[in-house]
Amino acid sequence: MATVSLTNIKKHFGSTRLFEGVNLQIEKGEFIVFVGPSGSGKSTLLRMIAGLEDVTDGEILIDGDDVTYEDPSLRGIAMVFQNYALYPHMNVWNNIAFNLQLSKLPKAEVKQRVQDAAQILQIEDLLDRTPAQLSGGQRQRVAIGRAIVRNPKVFLFDEPLSNLDAALRVNMRLEIEKLHRKLDATIIYVTHDQTEAMTLADRIVALDYGEVQQVGSPQELYDSPANKFVAGFIGSPKMNLFDADVSVDAGGKAKLTLAGADFGYTVSRSALNEGETVTIGIRPEALEVSNGQTALPADTLEISGKVESVDRHGNISYVYADVGLADVLTVQILPTLDVRPEDAIILRVPSSRLHIFDSSGLAIRE
Repeated sequence: MATVSLTNIKKHFGSTRLFEGVNLQIEKGEFIVFVGPSGSGKSTLLRMIAGLEDVTDGEILIDGDDVTYEDPSLRGIAMVFQNYALYPHMNVWNNIAFNLQLSKLPKAEVKQRVQDAAQILQIEDLLDRTPAQLSGGQRQRVAIGRAIVRNPKVFLFDEPLSNLDAALRVNMRLEIEKLHRKLDATIIYVTHDQTEAMTLADRIVALDYGEVQQVGSPQELYDSPANKFVAGFIGSPKMNLFDADVSVDAGGKAKLTLAGADFGYTVSRSALNEGETVTIGIRPEALEVSNGQTALPADTLEISGKVESVDRHGNISYVYADVGLADVLTVQILPTLDVRPEDAIILRVPSSRLHIFDSSGLAIRE
């Protein structure tokens, strides 16, 4: 395992400037996930670390060695691709051993490394099969095995599970997590699936159009998103986001009135200014269904509306409510609550569980 340091990394495609100075320090044994929508630059950043994409400017260090312009084969990395990239005419054993044989390692060492990798991945009984005889999950294990036998300093995964069905993705996530614990390896993993990022990462690097939006643990990004992009991207179902108008009373308290609805409330936020338009974020689980009869606690928002639909998942349900705003409100409830479409509903959320973002999208902290 090794450290990876990115210093002022820039990447230009002609007149298109994707990255303009990325700085990132990855520690030994960390599991780092690059996450973001299509076009955010996550795969390009990974490929620059691998040496498969040229760096316009900046410096890449792996274990303290400058590899910015080093050949990929000399960087001490192994990469697992989305499409497996297996040789169809070779059996599993030869697919895993191929790079070792090219390196002219002793036959006994090649055999031992292949056997060790097969045991770790539980594919010992597949070594004589060709890729055509394997399932998608088995092919991905072989691709990972081919990376393991190289004993790399850093493992790079480029959306390795996106070709698998939902059940296989869950199983392979567990396998990759166990593999990380077994090997104690430094792993950099790219995905557009925020669920993968949340379940696998020690730290997440959230990217959007070539800019690092936030770096932190999954819980940090969930609980304290740095901006509106992270708030809307991390979490499933995603955070409810609504525009609100700001007015400030004589006591210095800000009153927030949600656009398109006739309710407002006051909360002490010194960073809010008269006449400003901000965005309020509410996680679905932060909303509580109220009977409307108990007294409204101070600095609590109460919203009335009508249930449009209910998604039941056995252990949990999601209510989609029309509360007079541009979008419906998503609410997480227990399945024991008897809520049905067309029902009137009253929802409450304390101000302490709100996220507020200024007009530029940055989080406003108290």
